[in-house]
Amino acid sequence: MLVCVFVRAPRLPTSVGLLGPAFVAAVAYVDPGNVATNVTAGATFGYALVWVVVLANAMAVVVQYLSAKLGIVTGQSLATHMGDTLPRPARLAYWLQAEGVAVATDVAEVVGGAVALSLLFDLPLLLGAVVTVVVSMAVLRVGDRFGQSTLERVVIGFLLLIAAGFTAGLFVAPPDPAGVAEGLVPRFDGTESLLLSSAIIGATVMPHVIYLHSGLTAGRLGVRGQRRTVAELLAATRVDVVVALLVAGTLNLALLLTAATSLAGKEGTDTLDGVHALMTSELGTGVALLFAVALLGSGLASTSVGCAAGAEVMQGLLHRRVPLALRRTVTVIPALVVLALGIEPARALVVSQVVLSIGIPFALLPLLWLTARRSVMGSWVNRPVTTAVAAVIAALVVALNLSLLVLTFA
Repeated sequence: MLVCVFVRAPRLPTSVGLLGPAFVAAVAYVDPGNVATNVTAGATFGYALVWVVVLANAMAVVVQYLSAKLGIVTGQSLATHMGDTLPRPARLAYWLQAEGVAVATDVAEVVGGAVALSLLFDLPLLLGAVVTVVVSMAVLRVGDRFGQSTLERVVIGFLLLIAAGFTAGLFVAPPDPAGVAEGLVPRFDGTESLLLSSAIIGATVMPHVIYLHSGLTAGRLGVRGQRRTVAELLAATRVDVVVALLVAGTLNLALLLTAATSLAGKEGTDTLDGVHALMTSELGTGVALLFAVALLGSGLASTSVGCAAGAEVMQGLLHRRVPLALRRTVTVIPALVVLALGIEPARALVVSQVVLSIGIPFALLPLLWLTARRSVMGSWVNRPVTTAVAAVIAALVVALNLSLLVLTFA
């Protein structure tokens, strides 16, 4: 329903080559944090939180479209707009919270990649984390050397790999249609379900990708060596966002349904090792292997996107660039500390997504403010109904986070 507010029977763009940025953003929506939160939600509460995954994905479509629209219309990213508007102390404070989000993102993605390598090759977690970082840097170099379009194709390849691994279980053990329908009715079941709901939303409407998507589209008017109109690009972007996030949302839902169908009520679902072992016993070795391979692809692709997002935020807010290798070294340290201390990876993943959820308003509210200003967007300013829907999304996220904090500390 939310999607239909602005996606009014979109026509196919004149060139498939205009598609791609949303698929880069979509990788972040199927990162290891999503795996942990959706599997935990399904294994713990069955089908009860299906509605949260569906709602979160609908919210993400609205948010990512607005981010892409800002970049197309103004030729600047969200971070650049804020860097040009805020005074220096505010820019520094804003950058610090954005870096906190980047660190939480790295915890999820690097830890997830390390766990996948441990499952596949029995590598120690710390060594697996280092391998994940190195390979993700190589993926980013592809974009630097061969251009954004090549990076987009690499990312789509990762998405296909992830799709095969995360949906395989549904073909072996299909979910109960009645249970799925019941799960579409909004409800909570205690503080833990609220924690997981916040984590699901944080893992879906990811703040760092709100910044990144506007940066990916900022130079699209002259894309592929041809001059494009704003109307052409926005039409292509509507298709790009809806298709990419429909894929990502389907994969997230598949994870929750697989856990609800085959893992609910069983011992060992509180760890990714345990989930893999249960998949082996309940769904077969082939499904478990595909899951581990998809988890690895998820970690490698999403950590590359996360690093690019962090660089975009720093450039926009502080007008500075640092070598990607240095950025990677600094932001990956907390993930390595988590593994070195022996903190359970699955729990660390869920908590990292809650941190992301708390960071959403800091990216979403400025995006809403900018796209609703005629002085910024000109004739492409948001329609009142679009602004109203985005405001409701922001209010829901803030209310959910406040409720989470109150219930947790109470």
